[in-house]
Amino acid sequence: MMHDEKAESPREGGDLPLAHDPPSPQNLGKQARKRIGAHLRAMYDSVVQQPIPNRFADLIAQLDDGPVNSAAEEA
Repeated sequence: MMHDEKAESPREGGDLPLAHDPPSPQNLGKQARKRIGAHLRAMYDSVVQQPIPNRFADLIAQLDDGPVNSAAEEA
């Protein structure tokens, strides 16, 4: 088997090394945090407006009906 140098990483977990670590939330300015929050809300709102796929609705209905094979029913 060939040795792939790109697959190795000096960081734990296989992450590629970064030129610099991203700033922590405490280091972000108030305007930057507000902008990020506004963008996240806009993205979340669009997801919430989408209909629930039928397979998810079916799974939710099954969960609402309770367990299929409970110990109480078997006794």
